[in-house]
Amino acid sequence: MTETIYDALRESHAIQRSLCRRLLRSRPGTAERTALFTELRLELAAHEAAEERHFYVPMLMHDAGLDASRHALHEHHQLDELVEELQVVHKAGRGWMATARELSAKVHHHLREEEKKFFQLSGKLLTDTQKRRLATAYRRDRMRLLKALAES
Repeated sequence: MTETIYDALRESHAIQRSLCRRLLRSRPGTAERTALFTELRLELAAHEAAEERHFYVPMLMHDAGLDASRHALHEHHQLDELVEELQVVHKAGRGWMATARELSAKVHHHLREEEKKFFQLSGKLLTDTQKRRLATAYRRDRMRLLKALAES
């Protein structure tokens, strides 16, 4: 059976969920916390960009996909703002952990909503061929972005 965009996205979603859980369990002021936050930040950035290009844009081409795509893009923006806030606050402070919890909650909410609602809607609008091609394009772009972000 050939992979679809949903398979590729769920794989990244599982990585994001795991990183969020591990980050919230990490101890203040440790190299582990810094490394986990960096890994989560890079994963979110690469995933969001590739997903927007290879999943949301095709959905925006359908009238029925406009509202859901706009909502998902808005949630990506909210996640980006929280990540940006976490980059400037000291990682050992209480405020940092409160914001990290908020980020984790929003990530989990977004992924759950996407998998339960957006995948079903897009399944009706995209062809089987599109679903397979989008998976390949998404994976390639996500990996390219992860590499570029890690090097910058």
